[in-house]
Amino acid sequence: MARSTDEIQVVFADDHQVTRLGLRAMMGSCPNVTVVGEAPDGKQAVELVRELAPDLLLVDILMPEKTGIEVLYEVREFNRDIRIVMLTSLEDKLHLTKAMNAGANGYLSKEVGPQELCEAISAVVRGDRVFSSTILELMSRPDSIPYVSDMTTYAMSNVYLSAREQEVLTLIAEGLTSREIADKLFISPRTVETHRKNLMTKLHVKNMAGLVKFALINLP
Repeated sequence: MARSTDEIQVVFADDHQVTRLGLRAMMGSCPNVTVVGEAPDGKQAVELVRELAPDLLLVDILMPEKTGIEVLYEVREFNRDIRIVMLTSLEDKLHLTKAMNAGANGYLSKEVGPQELCEAISAVVRGDRVFSSTILELMSRPDSIPYVSDMTTYAMSNVYLSAREQEVLTLIAEGLTSREIADKLFISPRTVETHRKNLMTKLHVKNMAGLVKFALINLP
């Protein structure tokens, strides 16, 4: 069956099944939008885009295998024409800037409603850049100082992560326990716990999930 000239083929990627079900339902109400594939991680997202060559990729930032930012860079290497929109709960200038620098055509909050999502899909395929209302509000605020990196430290204002703290944070993000990290780095579990507490304080996060999210986006 021939494809309609005004049909918009979409692939989307999110690691949460409930979110994927909701997105599929919302896009089912969009005129001329056909979901041709969905992926639970970044690696499969890249594979689906390569295989299906859709018009649009909707992709979360925090995913297994490859982050949304990594997906952006990889897809842009073999497909310059596809429209790519981030659909994420991360509403901050750091991730917005990273996404736009990687070649995103838009940045939408996961709080977006069905009508706004449908309108955004149509607009981005026409060639517009699209942002949800919360992101537009964020963009209007004065610039904050982002994290910047060199070979040994990550800095935000007067906060620095040492090379050892980066090592601990990377291993935390890989899912290692304090004992496993201690064995790998030849330090005591108590020292690992001290690094963990210091990292949470420095990065202003309240739990392990916050540390993992930061590591996935910011560490090489």
